[in-house]
Amino acid sequence: MGGTSSDPTQDGGSTEEQQKRSEIYTYEAPWHIYAMNWSVRRDKKYRLAIASLLDQYPNRVEIVQLDDSTSEIRSDPNLSFEHPYPPTKTIFIPDKECQKPDLLATSGDFLRLWRISDDNSGVELKSVLNGNKNSEFCGPLTSFDWNEAEPKRIGTSSIDTTCTIWDIERETVDTQLIAHDKEVYDIAWGGVGVFASVSADGSVRVFDLRDKEHSTIIYESSEPDTPLVRLGWNKQDPRGIKLVLMQLLGLLIVLVIFVLLGMIHRHLFGICRQWGSLLKGVWIQFLRILLAQRLSSCSGLLLSRIGWQLPIPQSFRFFVFES
Repeated sequence: MGGTSSDPTQDGGSTEEQQKRSEIYTYEAPWHIYAMNWSVRRDKKYRLAIASLLDQYPNRVEIVQLDDSTSEIRSDPNLSFEHPYPPTKTIFIPDKECQKPDLLATSGDFLRLWRISDDNSGVELKSVLNGNKNSEFCGPLTSFDWNEAEPKRIGTSSIDTTCTIWDIERETVDTQLIAHDKEVYDIAWGGVGVFASVSADGSVRVFDLRDKEHSTIIYESSEPDTPLVRLGWNKQDPRGIKLVLMQLLGLLIVLVIFVLLGMIHRHLFGICRQWGSLLKGVWIQFLRILLAQRLSSCSGLLLSRIGWQLPIPQSFRFFVFES
């Protein structure tokens, strides 16, 4: 990685340089890895935040980065910090041009914002955001998403059936909606003021913040009691949303077409039973739901109630291909 390519016949060292550009990098964490997210800042290349899944109140978050000089992923003790409960999700601020403070958000019992110092000397807790105005506690958060088009906004989903939109600059709730009839398992932004959510009620709902009183149900599961547990909005084509169903272990693609006078939709359904990456995603999302449900009681063992041996990774690999 790094440097410019040259003709192998002219530069004997170029072959070794080219090999260093396309490698598999492995990092072994000291605990099971649960949440993980890439940094998109241009000055922090190949940097990830990884979070633990420990059966105890104190958990850990580490920020690791690829060291070009040694071609190894390294952790920095200054960038490792304690987190209450296992984070259900971690996201770096979507700031490619490095115009904003270097922030990391995590979800669990609350939405937390962490500020990473410019010289990487440490991580400090910037904010703890509680969407429940009537209590010091709030419903555990299953997931959240950071709005790339408007980075001051973060949307969270909760088992208390709500979605909350935060203005993180003012550290206040911009909007809180009862989004579904049952627990909300995931949320994803589709634009500046548009987001979608999925729930245990088996529906996908799209919300437009310009009309907070209404939402559009673009899909409902045809199978009874089949929760939708994950969604992702196509960043290249806003008509596309991918979904994961808990019980079917399938992939659902909803093609959403927005028109001037309303919204129409089509859906394409495909079962993908042998896709390892998809199954891994289902397990991770299943753990996220279990974790949020256990956070609501704050007692007992995380996995003892189900008695299953779930494949929880303790290491990760990523591939680098540069032309």
